[in-house]
Amino acid sequence: MKATGAVSFWQATLAVLWKDLAAEWRSRELLSAMLVFALLVIFIFNFALELQTQLRAGLSAGILWVTLIFAGTLGLNRSLAVEKDRGCLDGLLLAPVDRAAIYAGKALANWVFMLIVAAIMLPLFGIFYNASLVLPGVVLVVLLGAEGYVAVGTLLASMAVQARTRDILLPILLFPVVIPVVVAAVKATGGYLQALPLEEIRPWLNLLGVYDVIFTSVAFMVFDSILEE
Repeated sequence: MKATGAVSFWQATLAVLWKDLAAEWRSRELLSAMLVFALLVIFIFNFALELQTQLRAGLSAGILWVTLIFAGTLGLNRSLAVEKDRGCLDGLLLAPVDRAAIYAGKALANWVFMLIVAAIMLPLFGIFYNASLVLPGVVLVVLLGAEGYVAVGTLLASMAVQARTRDILLPILLFPVVIPVVVAAVKATGGYLQALPLEEIRPWLNLLGVYDVIFTSVAFMVFDSILEE
């Protein structure tokens, strides 16, 4: 019975993930909005901060994560809002599956969308800010940081989607909670870009890992209760 339950959970998770990916492949609305927004932020920072080359390289980690966080928030808002507006969210809730599987599928889809945006942004940052961001360490930080961000963001987006002011409510709820992710991700990314010793970067990586585990676990435990509200 336990094996069957586990298979059912993962089948439902993959079904939700596949549904979101297939819907986005057909419409390309969410990724297009996130990419355009991210590119605009890159251009704005590039022309607004008329700094020397060395200073641009030093600021690239912070600008990268500001761009990712804002683009990710836009994606979180749209992914749940579309489900709500089209009545798909009610259909998901009526499906005879574990509610945690719905959360897992939505969070994985948001994670994939955020990673696609990051994969396009990293080479562009290398061009505009004279800093090579396509490094194994930076990629690891992006994976960990994006996971923690969407773990909390998907949970709070499912709460805010019921409100009329969801576009404003989600950033207000989300940004204070993800401050540890942003700080640790910026510090770790900057450490890799400056070629600091791993001993100086490891505490920030540990913070990202602990944050991911704790908040993902909490999200799984409370997601059902939030939907019932």
